[in-house]
Amino acid sequence: MPLEITALYGSLLALVGAVLAALVGLQRPKLKVSLGDGGHQSLIEANRRHMNWLENVPLLVTLLAVMELNGASSTWLHVLGGTLLAGRLIHPFGINAAWSFRVPRFVGSLATQLVTFASVGTLLWQYFT
Repeated sequence: MPLEITALYGSLLALVGAVLAALVGLQRPKLKVSLGDGGHQSLIEANRRHMNWLENVPLLVTLLAVMELNGASSTWLHVLGGTLLAGRLIHPFGINAAWSFRVPRFVGSLATQLVTFASVGTLLWQYFT
């Protein structure tokens, strides 16, 4: 069974991750920092934007794939994938060390957590029904 919907969102989310990684990589030679952040605020923020993506997206794309393999409706998969993609696009704009609360970070985090709990709930429902 092809995982067409997971492939769509997985590839779009991979592009987001690649851009976030490139933004880290572009700063390293300018700041002369090979490993870590060298205490540079801009590199700390760029690292966190990328690391937050890494902490969330791989698991959720995996859960999306399992739901698709288990026969979840395409509409539901698009809702979850689209919400995750929107949240991951918005979230990096809210990461700024000077501000503890920023709306894009909150909205991106909320979208990601909603997709997480909806995915877990869907998988448990698929298992028990």
